[in-house]
Order: sequence, then structure tokens, then C-alpha cells
Amino acid sequence: MAKVLHILNGDSAATIFSKTTLQGDVLVLREMFCEGPLATKVASDEFWKKRYAFYESEFNVNKLDYFDNTIKEVVRLEDVYAYDEIVLWFDHNLHSQVNLMAICSLLLAHFVKKINYYLVSVGKEKGRKTLQILSDFSPNDFLDLYENKIKITKHDFTFVTECWHVFVSNNKKEIAAFNFGRSHKFKYFYKAMQQQLKRYPLENGLNEIENKIRTLQNQGIKDEKALLQTLLIWQQQETVYGFNNLQYKMYIKKLKTNKN
Repeated sequence: MAKVLHILNGDSAATIFSKTTLQGDVLVLREMFCEGPLATKVASDEFWKKRYAFYESEFNVNKLDYFDNTIKEVVRLEDVYAYDEIVLWFDHNLHSQVNLMAICSLLLAHFVKKINYYLVSVGKEKGRKTLQILSDFSPNDFLDLYENKIKITKHDFTFVTECWHVFVSNNKKEIAAFNFGRSHKFKYFYKAMQQQLKRYPLENGLNEIENKIRTLQNQGIKDEKALLQTLLIWQQQETVYGFNNLQYKMYIKKLKTNKN
């Protein structure tokens, strides 16, 4: 029997996966590489040093917890020779697609020719009106998603690594000019990066998210819990950010600090 490694973006997807009959080891990615400082070489000392500092300063996460929850999982990808198959499970949104870029870049750096690599990337699904994420599916649905997985090659990893380097540059002009839609296999990169461009400041010095928060506050939504709930509904209906409460709290805190 083939030895399989499933890489799942987040605990919600991993919980559903655990209820399926799919065989193999599971690696859970608990990160949001679309936030905070990065280094081009994923999992390098410089990379982890920057991520440590970011999580500690922004979320008060200590190094040991970050190591246990994130680094310990990711470094498993530096020694994957024992596997015959690796399956990447990711959503269509910005949060997930940037994580996918990072993981593909790391897999290219430790590429093993004998391994068959596959991608399950969900978003626009037949028979469903709205864009889907993995946590919208049942354990039985996961079996169908697995059956329809897409084969990815070293050439594909090379393209995704190019995408990752452009994203890490954090240069609005470079991101706008790069052809993220070049590969049909990674069909959600383009839309995710178009969303990323809206995170750069507009003429008033605020980006799309910060302007939305200000608008909601001006409409009388001051309570943080209500503000977060409204932002999550907004992002689902009008954006492909795919952010969580922690990320939106960062923006609220930043606006409050700047105002003071």
C-alpha cells in the first residue's frame, strides 16, 4: 500500500478529514503567511526568526507554543522520502493560497522524484452557488475531492515558487504585473492576488479592510465582537480574504493605535 501524507491547511479541515476513511499521515499547517514579515527561503533560520517575532509581538504567542504548533509540523516536509504520495488540501481564499505557495516552495526545495504530488484546491464547486472552503464539506465529500485531485509536477512547483517570491517581495507593482493566472492547476492564485492588492493603502492612507472598519464604526458598530462578526460576513459575501478573528483584530488594533 502506498504511503501517503496529507497536508491540511488548518484544524477545521483536519477535524473533518479525521472522520473520513482516507488512509495516510496528516500534517496540519497552522500559519497565516499572508500576515507579518517573511523570508524568501521557507523554513530557513531567518524565516522562523521573523515568524517567531511576529507571533510573539502581535498575538503574545511564546516561542515554545509556536514551535509545537507550527514549526514541528512544517519541518516534517524536509524529510519526505518515505512517502509515495503527498496531497495538498487548500481553500481558494487569499489566506489559504499564500500558505499553499509557501508549502509548494518548501516541497520544491526538498523535491523527491519518486513521490506523486497532488492538489485538492476548493472554491467554485459544481452544484454549489457560493465559493466553498474545505470546512463546508462532509467527510464523504472529502472522498470525492480526493478522487478528483490534480497531479502536480516539479515544473508546477517551480511556477508556484516564482509566485511565492513575488508575494514575499511585498511590492505592489511587481504583484500587479506578475501573471499569477498562468497555470490552470492553481486557478485561484490570480483572484487571491487581486485581493492582496487591495491591502495596500489608498489615497487616504488606509487599505480596503481598514476603510471598511472605519465605515462600520461610523455607522455605529463600535463593539469589537459585533464588528468582527460583521467583517466576517462582509468578507464571505464580497471578498476572498478568508481571514479569521485574529487577523481582523490586528487591523482594529492598528487603527485604534494610529488614531490615538
